[in-house]
Amino acid sequence: MRAEKRFHSLDSFRGLMAISVMLYHLRVSGSFTEWLLFRHAEVFVSFFFVLSGFVLTHAYGSAAQFNFRKFFITRTFRLLPLHLFMLSIFILLECGRYMAAQKGMDFNNAPFSGKFAPSEILPNALLLQSWTYLTNPLSFNYPSWSISIEYYTYMIFALILGIAFGIKTWVWATMVLVALTLMSAGNTFFTVESLRGLAYFFTGCLAYTVYVRFPHPNRTQSWLLTTLEVLAVTAALVFVVNDFAGKQLLASLLFGVIVVIFAFDGGAVSRLLAGRGFSFLGKLSYSIYLTHAAVLFCVVSVFMVARKILGVDIAPVIDGTRYLDLGNVPLNNLIALLVAGSVVLVSMFTYRYIEMTGQALGRALANKPAHNSPVLRPDTEA
Repeated sequence: MRAEKRFHSLDSFRGLMAISVMLYHLRVSGSFTEWLLFRHAEVFVSFFFVLSGFVLTHAYGSAAQFNFRKFFITRTFRLLPLHLFMLSIFILLECGRYMAAQKGMDFNNAPFSGKFAPSEILPNALLLQSWTYLTNPLSFNYPSWSISIEYYTYMIFALILGIAFGIKTWVWATMVLVALTLMSAGNTFFTVESLRGLAYFFTGCLAYTVYVRFPHPNRTQSWLLTTLEVLAVTAALVFVVNDFAGKQLLASLLFGVIVVIFAFDGGAVSRLLAGRGFSFLGKLSYSIYLTHAAVLFCVVSVFMVARKILGVDIAPVIDGTRYLDLGNVPLNNLIALLVAGSVVLVSMFTYRYIEMTGQALGRALANKPAHNSPVLRPDTEA
C-alpha cells in the first residue's frame, strides 16, 4: 500500500514553498512581500531538497531491481525541458537589453556581462553552474542553481542504489554527516550550494527510512497527528523568521521531521493542505519556481521604463535592492498580488505545454525497449 501512496500534503507544501520563494525575490514597498516570513523564505529551498530525497526514496529505495536507464531518462525529462526553455527566455531577454542599449537605454550592468556573460550559457545548459567556483551559480535564471544541484544529486542517489543497496542507509547517513561537516568547517573545495543540496537531499532519504518504521496511525489518532502538525508548523515559522548561528545546519533536521509528520496525511492541517487550491499550487510548483525570475525581470523593466516616461521614481533602489513603489500601500499590495497572479498564470502555461510535454516524451523514451539495457540488481538489505 505504501508503494502506491501519494503524499498530498507534501505536494501542497511544494506549491506554498515555491510561492514563498517567489515573494522573497519580489520587493514591493510596504506590501505583504515585506513580511518577516517572506524576507527569510530563502531557507525554504532546503525543504525542496529534503522533500525530493524523501519522495524518491519512496519511489525507488525499496525496488528489487533498479533500472538506471529508465531513472536517468525520466528524471532528465522531468527537469531539463523547462530549465532549457527558461534559459532560452533569459537569453532572449538579454538580446532585448542589448538592442535597447544600442538605442541609448542605460542599465546598471551592460548586456551579456557579469552573470549574463556568454561563458555562463553552456554550464547552465548542462546544469553545472552550481558545482564549481569557476561558474556563477546565480547566472541567468538564478533559481535554477538548486536544480543544478538536484539533478546531479539524483544521479548520485541512483549510483548508491545500484552499487550499495545493501548498506544504502549507512551511505546516506555518511553523505549527510560529511556534507554538514564540510559546511560548518568552511571548506573551499566544494561549493556551499552543492553541500547544502547533498545534506538536505540525503536527510530526506533518511527521513523516509524513519517514516516506514512507524505504524500508520488510524483515524482515531487523528487528534495526535493534528497536534504534531500544528507544533511542526509553529516550529517551522519560528525557525524561519529568526536568524541564528547554525541555522542552515539545523534546517536539515527540522525539515526532515516535518516531512515525516505530514507524510501520514492524517491530521487536520494535512486535510486542509489536500484541498483543491493548495493541490493546484503544488502541481504548478516547479513552474512557479523556475518562471518567476523572468516574470519579475519583465515587471521591474516595465516599471523602470515607466519611471523614465513619468519622471516619478516608482522603481527605487534601497540598500542595493530594487523595489516597486507606487507610493500607496493598498496599491502596492495590489501590485504584489497581480505579479504573483501573473507568475501563476505563466506557470499554468509552462506546466501544460513544457513540463507535461517533456514528461510524456521522457516516459515514452524510458518505456521504449532498449537492447542490453543496464539493469542494476541490488542486493536485498538486511
